[in-house]
Amino acid sequence: MTDGARPATRPGRTPREVATHCPYCALQCGMTLREDDTGVSVLPRQFPTNRGGLCQKGWTSADLLDHPDRLTAPLLRDPVSGELRPATWDAALDRIATGLRAIGDSSGRDAVAVFGGGGLTNEKAYALGKFARVALRTRNIDYNGRFCMSSAAAAGLRAFGVDRGLPFPLADLGRADTLLLVGANPAETMPPLVRWLTEQRRGGGRLIVVDPRVTATARQADLHLQPLPGTDLAVANALLHIALTQGWVDQAYVTERTSGFDAVRRSVAAWWPARAEQLSGVPVADLEATARALGTGGRVIILTARGAEQHAKGVDTVTAYVNLALALGLPGREGSGYGCLTGQGNGQGGREHGQKADQLPGYRRIDDPAAREHVAGVWGVPADDLPGPGVPAYQLLDSLGTPDGPRALLVFGSNPVVSAPRAARIEGRLRDLDLLVVADLLLSETAALADVVLPTAQWAEEDGTMTNLEGRVLRRRALRPSPPGVRTDLAILADLAARMGDAATAAARFPTDPATVFAELRRASAGGVADYAGIDWARIDDTDGVFWPCPSEDGPDTPRLFTDRFGTPDGRARFHAVDHRPAAEEVCATYPLHFTTGRVLAQYQSGTQTRRVAALRRAAPEAFVELHPDLAARLGIDDGDPVRVTSRRGELHAPARLSSGIRPDTVFAPFHWPGAGRANSVTNDAVDPISGMPEFKICAVRVEKA
Repeated sequence: MTDGARPATRPGRTPREVATHCPYCALQCGMTLREDDTGVSVLPRQFPTNRGGLCQKGWTSADLLDHPDRLTAPLLRDPVSGELRPATWDAALDRIATGLRAIGDSSGRDAVAVFGGGGLTNEKAYALGKFARVALRTRNIDYNGRFCMSSAAAAGLRAFGVDRGLPFPLADLGRADTLLLVGANPAETMPPLVRWLTEQRRGGGRLIVVDPRVTATARQADLHLQPLPGTDLAVANALLHIALTQGWVDQAYVTERTSGFDAVRRSVAAWWPARAEQLSGVPVADLEATARALGTGGRVIILTARGAEQHAKGVDTVTAYVNLALALGLPGREGSGYGCLTGQGNGQGGREHGQKADQLPGYRRIDDPAAREHVAGVWGVPADDLPGPGVPAYQLLDSLGTPDGPRALLVFGSNPVVSAPRAARIEGRLRDLDLLVVADLLLSETAALADVVLPTAQWAEEDGTMTNLEGRVLRRRALRPSPPGVRTDLAILADLAARMGDAATAAARFPTDPATVFAELRRASAGGVADYAGIDWARIDDTDGVFWPCPSEDGPDTPRLFTDRFGTPDGRARFHAVDHRPAAEEVCATYPLHFTTGRVLAQYQSGTQTRRVAALRRAAPEAFVELHPDLAARLGIDDGDPVRVTSRRGELHAPARLSSGIRPDTVFAPFHWPGAGRANSVTNDAVDPISGMPEFKICAVRVEKA
């Protein structure tokens, strides 16, 4: 692996600066990029989400712009040698178009699939969904955000009628009297957010963290609940049980603003604290202290994240915490509420404008006749020509190359060889395809399997918009053009559309200018749940971002949702009774330990980018397996020993890291590394029946010294 050093000085360059945002997580911290004779540097920028702060990933983000591993020419797989070799753009695009036409003609339109990413700009996410439905006319499109936000999104939609990660400004966190974080570790996943937690505690607020590990965030908490992985739903029901018995439920709010509470009241009656303690391991005293802080605090916020959501019952788990928030009268109240910490950079906007299998732009349902008519009118096609709903991400990936599944896949902004559950199986599915096309800026593990690899622009080389975890639409600005030989995703889609159909029509339907695409996105989203109609780039520039929904250029945006009504037909939030059920796979004599995954501070997602940054690689050079010292002693394992973690699906090999901050019945590994250290070789591919979210956070394993 190369070191990622910056290029030699280029004298005489006129310094240039541009205000933009970090390319990584959904906090979308503001930063300034400066280019001069020494290269590109990152400077602090005052912005509401981060107030000038950045994490190590943000400070080093420019290191990739001139990285020697950067792809600068298309690659084609040689049919004789099997190697990827540089090719011209015409040769690469012709190979793709010819292959797609042949597969579509022989096996039908749905034999071609598209897989997107939560890091794509709004413009690219919108164009990708349009390309799949109009140019390819396939129903088979989904994206890696299905592995991130789908359970919280589904729970939010069925409770509130709206899915927006934080339905209030981020600054509310700093003013909360009680803040409950469930399955969230922002100290490592989005460090600049911690300034709000610090502000909250300095103001006398109480921070409570629910996590099976003593994470960097949990160490800052006033109270840490350490449940067995997969039992968060039982904990939530017990908290509501206590709130009911103690009289902390806001009966007036429940009566005036919600429906369905009686069924929830009956269901949680069975979740007395001692029962929850027996199942989860969380002491009754801690459950009671948490319920008291939530029920008697003034401004109370409940936040969930991947630890609670990445389960085969993730939607029900989030729903249980939403039920708790509604019973306490929190959503829509100034300084209080329920929210979800979005993960990927455009995890919010990426799911609003057409990458999801069941959605059209504006968060419209693709099976809604009125939605189809509206979007088809913007796209200039008959509504009947739009395909119906596709299948969720894992189901799509697991069907690749099978007799009834897609024969070709186009991947933009994703690396499922590392990020998908049961990853060895998905890697095999990708190898079974007749045609795999990957657009990326680096040769990811997925790109290394492709028949065609297309080099794409980086975040500092193209304009566009992102929507952060608050629903704030932001402007990403280009510092400089892409290197010669590199094209933007919008240009790639336009080129492919021209080869797949009438070139003149394709040019009109698939513009390459992101401002033009955003103008069309506004029209397509108008009247939808995520309405961007009143947002333009100038307004974003003038106001540090605009919160959706914003239906009118002359009207206000919406930093705070639910103050008067919810997004349901009658304006009331919906309670849903949910009950705990076991994990899809329980421990046994052969696999006696629980396995869970997560992130580390210096790496991001599948690590394609961060593993190539020298400073980040020094901070987190390799995968590891975290074990409690008592467990390690029983297994004869010392700190640093090579260990093997085995599940019914595969193996993980990595050094042991002993920590008293993890439960003795649980082991942990980060998911940023490929190869032998790939955590997702082990994880379970059972999925939530509503959201399609795989069960990343718990499966049964055995551990032994390798």
